[in-house]
Order: sequence, then C-alpha cells, then structure tokens
Amino acid sequence: MIQPPKPPARPDKVSLWRYAKLFRADLLSAQPARLYRAWMAEFRTPFFRSYLINQPELVARVLKERPDDFPKSTRVNEGLRPLLGNSVFVTNGETWKRQRRIIDPAFEGGRLRMTFPAMWDAAEAAAARLAHRLDHEIEIEEECSHVAADVIFRTLFSLPIEHHLARDVFEEFKAYQRSQPILNLAALVPLPRWMPRLFSRDTRRSAARIRRLITQLTQERAAQIAAGTAPDDLATKIMTTADPKTGENFTTDEMVDQVAIFFLAGHETSASTLAWALYLMALYPEWQERLAAEAHVLENCDFAVMSKLRLSRDVFRETLRLYPPVPMMVREAACPEVMRERSVRQGSQLVISPWHLHRHTRLWDNPDGFDPGRWQTDNGKQCQREAFIPFSAGARVCPGAGFAMIEGPLILSRILRDYRVVAGPVPVPVAHLTVRARDGIHLTLTLRER
Repeated sequence: MIQPPKPPARPDKVSLWRYAKLFRADLLSAQPARLYRAWMAEFRTPFFRSYLINQPELVARVLKERPDDFPKSTRVNEGLRPLLGNSVFVTNGETWKRQRRIIDPAFEGGRLRMTFPAMWDAAEAAAARLAHRLDHEIEIEEECSHVAADVIFRTLFSLPIEHHLARDVFEEFKAYQRSQPILNLAALVPLPRWMPRLFSRDTRRSAARIRRLITQLTQERAAQIAAGTAPDDLATKIMTTADPKTGENFTTDEMVDQVAIFFLAGHETSASTLAWALYLMALYPEWQERLAAEAHVLENCDFAVMSKLRLSRDVFRETLRLYPPVPMMVREAACPEVMRERSVRQGSQLVISPWHLHRHTRLWDNPDGFDPGRWQTDNGKQCQREAFIPFSAGARVCPGAGFAMIEGPLILSRILRDYRVVAGPVPVPVAHLTVRARDGIHLTLTLRER
C-alpha cells in the first residue's frame, strides 16, 4: 500500500556540529527515528539541556494543567522577532493574558458565521484562477499560499488579495520566507538578553517592509473606526475590543504586532495543510472521488453547508495529523520538575512535537498511513483527545483553530468539486516555519465533468 511521504530520520548519535547542520536544513530529518516510539528523550549540549516529551500525560501537564509553570521558550522564536515584535505568539505571563483577552472575542463561534462569506469568496476566486492552469503540472503550494493570504485579508481587513496593499504584503512575505528567519543562531545557543541578535539583511529588510504596510492598513482602519465607516470584520472587532480588566485597547504598534502573527500563522499554516491535503487526494484517488461527490452541496454561500462536508473535514483532520503545520513547540521549565523519574532543571527546554506525537507507534493504529476513517474508530477518538494537537492545546491553543477547520475543508472541497488532481513527483517534507515540501508539491489539474 502507498504510504504518504515521510522524511528520513538521522542516525541516532551525531555530533553537535552535525546536528546544527541538519537542523538548519530541516527540523524533521535532524531527529532520530527512536522519537516515534519514545515517551521522553533527553538531549544534552554544552549550551543547554532539552527534553522531548511524547507521553500524553506529560503533554497535558505542560500545555493544559500547569501552563504558567511552562512558559513559551524564546529560543525558537528568536528569529521571528523582527517581524512579530511583541505579538501574542511570543509573549508570556500577564502580557500574553492581556493580549488574549482582547483577541479571543474576535474568534468566538458566532464570528465564524460572520466571516464565512469572505472565506466563500476566496474559495470561489481560487477556483476561478485554477481554471487558467489546467492540463499541465503546477506547483500547488504557491496557489495555496495565494488563497490562504486572500482569506486572511478578506476576513481581517475586508480586502481581496488583489488590493494593492494586500498584494504588496503577500509578495513581501514570500521574500521574508526565502530569508529563512527561523534559522537563527539564538535558536540553538542561549544568548544573553543584552547581546545583539544577528539577522540577515534580507530578513530585517522584508520584516520592516511588511510592518510598514501593516501599519498603513491599521492606521487607515483606525480612521474608519473613528469616522464610523469601518466594516464589521476581524480587524475592527479586535481594534474596538477593550481589555475587560483594564479598559485599554491595543495601540497601533500593538495591533501591527498582532496582524503580523495573524498573517504568519493564518496564511502559512493554512497554505501548508491545504497543499498537503490536495497532494493526498491525488495520491488516494478513491478518497478524492468521495470528496468530489460530497462537494456537490457547495452551490450557495450558506454556513449550514459546512455540516454536510463531513468527509472533507475528516480528510483535513488526517492531513493535520500527518503534516502538522507547526511540527514542534518549545516550552521552558520555570521551576525544577520531575518527569518519568528524571530531574528536569529549571530553564530546561521542553520540546513538544506534534509531528512525532501524531505518528507515535505506541498510540496510533497505522501511524504513518493515510486513513481519514480512523476518526470514527475508538483508537482515533481516544488519540484525538490525548495525542492530537495541531493547534496546540490548553490556554495557548490557537485562537484561530475553529477558523482553520472551516476554511480548510471549504477550500479543499471547492477545488475538488470542479477539478481532478493528479500527483507529480513525490514531495519530500521539510520543516522550517511550517511543514512544506523541499521542492514544492507538483500536481496536474483537469476539469471534472459535472
């Protein structure tokens, strides 16, 4: 049986220098195969000590039960600071809690229904663009990035991607990605806070341009709010929501930080998952045909239609399991801890890897196989509760998780309703910002008879 592509694991023991080189090339293939069966693994370097934890009870302790004792590590986020500033993605403690109090109301259940027409329009626009790219091989990650960015701008600022500011942010963001911002020395070596961070010229330049463009968008929206002409979208909701504890709103600079992470998290992660979902549909044509048949319900813009896309939702969930867009999350032990009878020192790095947890051989039936039907089994239901964290879990769960689970199945179904996808070369998964394909994902689209 055909298995979805998986990167090769490194040898069990390598030098720190070799590990650093592998880490720079790809986070996933830099890890040994034993992590797919280990409950906990310790890594020692001259600079720091880290532990990867896969045992569901330990993951729950860190993410759900005692999140304040395990704040987000600054290590991996170091390379993203030129763009993200002091956004909710990188903060901890009271600053983070204040930010979430302002942001979370924008993503409550009722708001999803309000943003649905914007998602629908983005899906229709994507289907129209693909009509001009039929019958020859295309790189689908590029198209998925386009539609994901379109969704973000339509739902956040009521602007289609064709608007000049939205288009400029999108194009500049592609340049930012090419600069590989996460591959920063501080990700591997703990540096004192006073020491200047060294970022590439391209990273700094792209981040500054993106922030200038977002500032312009934010200032224009503030003026619309003041004039009473602002559309009722996510940006307006967030900018007009006051912290219930302090009564304060986000400043312009704070809003720029948040918009930057909304674009990074919402665009990059959605694009990654959608591209892998389309590849999996090309790899498993029987599932593709089932989703295409189900997608015939997509006739009118009606939020109620989402309840009829059950198979698409299961396929998207299975894609998130196999190719979680954020493959690793890093927390820091704020106090000494004991885990599996090991003493974990204060300041140690705790790595939670959705990539390994979602493929753990002791937890999942057929962990490396593609099986959307697993979510209806006892094993699948148990693992969904205990070992499925594509959006993290607990207090720091992604506020846009519900948003993503509407957007992804909708766009996937809309594309498959009109087009059949055929796989090109086998893509090799690699992880930098998100899990992407090393040389892209190449598919051929043909028009489906209706």
